[in-house]
Amino acid sequence: MNKPMKYLAAMIAMALAGTATAKTGDAEVTRATLDNGLRVVIVRDALAPVVATEMNYLAGSDEVPEGFPGTAHAVEHMMFRGSPGLSKDQLAAIAANMGGAFNADTTQSVTQYYFVAPAQDLGVALHVQSLRMRGVDMSPAEWDKERGAIEQEVSRDLSSPDFKFYTQMLEQMFSGTPYAHTPLGTRPSFDKTTAKMLKDFHDSWYAPNNAILVIAGDVDPVATLATVKSEFGGIARRTLPARPAFAFKPVTAKTVQLPTDSPYGSVYLGYRMPGLTSNDYATALVLSQALGSQRAALFGMGMDGTAMFGGFFDEAMPQSGVGMAVGIFPKGGNPQPVLAKMQSILAAAASQGIDPELVEAAKRKVIAALEFKKNSVEGLANAWSHALAFQQLDSPDAMKTAIAAVTPAAVNALARSSFDPAHAVTAILTPESSGKPVAGKGFGGAESFAASPDKPVTLPAWASEAFAKLAVPPSSLKPVSSILPNGLRLIVQPESISETVLLSGRIKTNEDLQSPKGEEGVADLLDGLFPFGTASLDRLQFQQALDAISAHESAGSSFSLAVPSAHFAEGVKLLADNELHPALPAQAFAVVQQREAGMVAGEIQSPDFLAQLGLDKALLPAGDPQLRHATPQDVMGLTLDKVKAYYAQTYRPDMTTIVIVGKVDPAQAKQVVEQAFGDWKAAGARPDTDYAAVPANKPGQLHVPDASAVQDSVDMAQTIDVTYNDPARYALNLGNEVLGGGFYASRLVRDLREKHGLVYTVGVSLDPDRHRGIYKVSFGCDPDKVGAAGAMVVRDLKQIQQQPVTADELQQAKGILLRRIPLGESSFGAISGQLLTLSLEGKPLDAMTIAGQHYLELTAAQVQQAFAQHVRPAALVTAVKGPAPKG
Repeated sequence: MNKPMKYLAAMIAMALAGTATAKTGDAEVTRATLDNGLRVVIVRDALAPVVATEMNYLAGSDEVPEGFPGTAHAVEHMMFRGSPGLSKDQLAAIAANMGGAFNADTTQSVTQYYFVAPAQDLGVALHVQSLRMRGVDMSPAEWDKERGAIEQEVSRDLSSPDFKFYTQMLEQMFSGTPYAHTPLGTRPSFDKTTAKMLKDFHDSWYAPNNAILVIAGDVDPVATLATVKSEFGGIARRTLPARPAFAFKPVTAKTVQLPTDSPYGSVYLGYRMPGLTSNDYATALVLSQALGSQRAALFGMGMDGTAMFGGFFDEAMPQSGVGMAVGIFPKGGNPQPVLAKMQSILAAAASQGIDPELVEAAKRKVIAALEFKKNSVEGLANAWSHALAFQQLDSPDAMKTAIAAVTPAAVNALARSSFDPAHAVTAILTPESSGKPVAGKGFGGAESFAASPDKPVTLPAWASEAFAKLAVPPSSLKPVSSILPNGLRLIVQPESISETVLLSGRIKTNEDLQSPKGEEGVADLLDGLFPFGTASLDRLQFQQALDAISAHESAGSSFSLAVPSAHFAEGVKLLADNELHPALPAQAFAVVQQREAGMVAGEIQSPDFLAQLGLDKALLPAGDPQLRHATPQDVMGLTLDKVKAYYAQTYRPDMTTIVIVGKVDPAQAKQVVEQAFGDWKAAGARPDTDYAAVPANKPGQLHVPDASAVQDSVDMAQTIDVTYNDPARYALNLGNEVLGGGFYASRLVRDLREKHGLVYTVGVSLDPDRHRGIYKVSFGCDPDKVGAAGAMVVRDLKQIQQQPVTADELQQAKGILLRRIPLGESSFGAISGQLLTLSLEGKPLDAMTIAGQHYLELTAAQVQQAFAQHVRPAALVTAVKGPAPKG
C-alpha cells in the first residue's frame, strides 16, 4: 500500500532528526529517546480518531520501603490530587471533559498512567502527563483524605476470597522477595504512611530516565514527537536509587482452605514458573496455552463430569511467575476427586510430556493473539507498554520469534521442572451459604448533610481553549447492512488495521418469556451443550479444526468468531456448523445437566444471587417473568427433547443479527455468511421477547449477609418509566454524567469519595429496556458508612431535581458524552457491540451521531425536568450485601 505523501515526508524529517521509524503490519512505529532519557514510542493506528497515552514509570511495589507494601499504590492515588500548576479540581475537570479513560495501575515493577481520549485532545493529555512528572502535591491534608478512599479499596479487595488466597500464595511462593506482597497495601501500613514518604518515593523514581511513554492512535508522528519534546524535554534526569535484589528460595508445599461467597467451589494448584524477562518465558506461555487448550485434559474435566470446569492460566511478573491449574466443583461437592485429577494430569505432563500437536496449536494461537491486539487503540498501547516496560523487549512482535522457536522438548522440560508436588501451593475455596436476607434498618435516611455549593473550577487557558467548542464528532464507521432472504441481518464494517476479523452475533431470545413453566434453566443447559461439537465433528475434532486456523469460537444465543482474515471463510463455516447443527449428544446432556444443577444449587444460596433477587422482588410486581429463576429440581426435570424443542423454537434467523468487523470485503462477507447460514429457516410468527411495562416500585431496604466480605456492596435502585426509545433518556444520561461521570469531577464521586472518604468508587446507571427501565446508584463501603453514603446519594439526586445544573457542569457533561462517541469506535469489540445493540433495538446504525446532536442541544432546564419527572429519590430500594449487622 502506498503511503500518503505527508507520511513519507514525516519519515524523512524524523530520519534527519535521528528518530527511528519502522513498519509493523499496517502501523507506523516511531521511536525516540530524549536527551533526559525518556523513551518514546508512537504507534500510528487509524482505526478511529482516538489516542491512548501510557506513561510507564519503571517502579512499583518492588521498590517500596520495608514494611510499607502499598507506598507505590498510594503515590498513584496521590497523583490524582494535583501538581504544581494544576489543582486536583482542574485535573478532574480536564479528565472528565476528555470523555475517555483516565486512570492508573500499580504493579510490582511498573506504575502506569493512561489516557484514552479523542485524538484532538492529545496535546492536553501530554501536558497533564508532563506536569505530573515534574511534581505532585503531597500535602498531609490531601493524603489524609485519600487515605480513606484507598483503605476502602483495600476492604473491597479483601472481600474477595480469591484475592485472599492470592495474597497467601504470593507469601508462600516468593517469601523474602518483593513479590511476597501484592501492590495493594494494607490498612495498618497506610495508617503509618506519611505524605513525606510518598513525596520522597515520587521524587526518587518518577524521572524521565525511568519512564517509557507509549502513544498509540490516529496521530501525526512528527507533530506528536515535537509536542513530546516540548513537554518533557526540559525535565531533568535523576540518579535512580538501587533496585531490590531477588533471591528466590525453593517453594514449600502448602494447602490453603478458605470459605467463598461464590456459588461454586474452586481448587487451585499453583507452581512457580519463569517470569516475563526470562529466556524461558515464551516456553512458559506456550506451555500454559497448551495445558489450557479445550483439547487438553484439564478442560476435559468439565466435559466428562469430573468437575464443573477445568483449565490452566498463568500470571507472570518480570522476575518470576505463577502457573495455575483450576478446577471447579459444585456447592456441597467433594473437592478431593477434582484435586486428585488435577494432580494426576500435571504429574502426567511432567513425566510424559505434552502432546506435540497441542504445543504447535498453542504456538499458533499465541502468535495470532499478538495480531488480535492490534484491533484496539488502547489494546495496541497496552501491548507496546507490556513489551517494553514489563518484558524489556524491543516490540510486541519480538515475542513472535521467541514463540516460533519453542520446541515440544523445551515445553516438556519446563513441565518437568515446574510441576513438582513438593513445591505446589494448593487452595480449596469452599462455598458457604449466605444467611437469609433481612429487612434493612438505618440505610440511607438517618444522616443529614447540608448542601454547600462548590466553587466553579477555572481551567487553565491551555485546557479551556481545547474544550471551549463542542461539536458532534463525525463517525468513522461506514457499515454495510443487508437482510438475507431468511431474515438474518448482516452488518459489515471493513477495517484494515490488522489481518483479522471479528464476528459477533446474537439471537434475540428471552427464556423467561419463551420457556414453559417448570423448564427454567433450559437456556443455560442448551448453551452448555454447544462446546460438544457438531453433528459431523465431535468435540475434539471441532476444536482441532479451530486450532488449525488459530480461531476462537463460541456458539449459542450469543455467538462469536475471532479468526485471521486468511481463514475467514473456514471460520464462518465452522461457526455455522456449530450454531445450526449442534451435536447435542445424550451422554453430554447428562454431564451438563448435573453440572448446571450443581451450579444452580450453589447460586441460589449465594449472597450475590440473593441480593439481586431481593432487589428484583422489591422492584417488580409479584409474578413478573423477570423473577423466574431455575432451581436444581427444574434443571434435573429437563430432558434432552425439551432442550431440543427450546432450541427449535427460539433459534430463528429472523431474530438474529451478525456483525463483522475487520479485514474483509463486504460483498465477500455476505457471500460467505449466506453460504453458511442461508439454509437456516424460521417457522411461524416472530415471538415477543421484551418484558412488559411495570408500575413504579415502593421504597424498601434489605440486607444479605456475606460472611466472606469485609466491605458492604450497596445498590440503591428503582424502576423508571424511561425506555430505550424514550427521548428523556438523553437528558437523564447527561445528568448522570454530572452525578457520576469523570473521576473526582462528578457530584457523587466528589461527595462520597473526595470530601468524606466513604467509598472507593460510586457509579450511577440508567438501564432502559423496550418497555421498562431501572435506575441505579452503586457503591461499596465499610458497613458503618452505608447510612452516610446513602443519605448523600439521596441528597444529590434531590438537588439535581430542584436546581438546574451549572453551566460548567452542563458543558462538561456534554463534552464527555460527545467525546465518548469516537471512543465507541476505537476497537473491533466496541464497534461490533455498538452495531449489534443498535440493530437488536431497532435503531438506526448512526444512532450515536443522532444522540450526539440531542446532547449538544440539551439545556440545564431540560435535565432538571427529566430528573424531576422520572427519578424518585424517596422510592429507592437499598440492597446491601456484606458482613452481618452487629447487635
